[in-house]
Amino acid sequence: MKKVKFCLIGAGRAGMVNARNFEFNIAESEVVAVVDSNLEAARKAAEELNTNDYYGSFDEALIKSDFDAVCIGAPTFVHCEAVVKAAEAGKHIYSEKPLSISLEEADKMERVIRKNKVKFQIDFMRRFDKNFLRAKKLIEDGAIGTPILIKSVGRGPGLPPEWYADLKKSNGLLAEVNSHDFDSMRWLIGGNFKQVYALADNFKLPQYKEKYPDFYDTAAVILKFENGVLGVVDGCCPATYGYDVRVEILGTEGMLQIGSKQAYSVMVWNKDKNLISEGNQSWKTLFKDAYEEGARHFVNCILINSEPKVGIIDGKKAVEIVIAANKSIKSGKPIDL
Repeated sequence: MKKVKFCLIGAGRAGMVNARNFEFNIAESEVVAVVDSNLEAARKAAEELNTNDYYGSFDEALIKSDFDAVCIGAPTFVHCEAVVKAAEAGKHIYSEKPLSISLEEADKMERVIRKNKVKFQIDFMRRFDKNFLRAKKLIEDGAIGTPILIKSVGRGPGLPPEWYADLKKSNGLLAEVNSHDFDSMRWLIGGNFKQVYALADNFKLPQYKEKYPDFYDTAAVILKFENGVLGVVDGCCPATYGYDVRVEILGTEGMLQIGSKQAYSVMVWNKDKNLISEGNQSWKTLFKDAYEEGARHFVNCILINSEPKVGIIDGKKAVEIVIAANKSIKSGKPIDL
């Protein structure tokens, strides 16, 4: 049986979630090389992933290892360079979101991907989650009539790394956390963004205020789609209490909700009349199956030569709305797309 061989670029949390799926959970794929600027991190990841090949640079991996595809889990500000090098080497590309820092980078990535005819999938895992898929089908079947308003909550629990606080390297919370909200909203209601108005502030991380004056940890975004649907995104990181993902869609004939605050359907009702349940704490557990299904889909696309369901255009649309929202935050005005 032919296996798709992967090189992991970036051995951090997101990269390792996908790499473990390619190595351990999908029979048709394996990880044969690991790249990380921290060579010790690369060595430890390679040991876990059953490969002897680890490097401090992607250039070295391209010379010394044989692989078919890359899995990019490195920070956003290196995505463009990694994608361009991979595509020019004829390697298929599975990339963590956000796609890029700028639309210019995104355009460059699209050109090189199309020129070299390699497969590209961005890791918008909600599109492979059974609950989001069920909601999509219900909307298409008319279960709530015509959608008129969509609200999405996306809050991450922990303190982000310092590079994330520099909007020149990350585009901030709306990119690093809420890209998923923007993509899933656009996908669920079947329309592109038309206008955005956003407000944001730094409420939780005063240590960043002087060095990174543009940094924000909480944002409220109002959207209008080309098909007339209205939208709201509520984002925060660090939320501290848990990983909170919920979507509500109002239609002309009903409403639909996706997501739950509870990690499990088990709840304790005790003698003190308290209801006790455990909240979601990590994206890695909440979307465990979705990450695996997304990775499996990409491997299958390579093997049967088909196009991934979520690709470069979807990544670009998310970058576009994030940049527009950040412009709105700075200007205090709505931005047309």
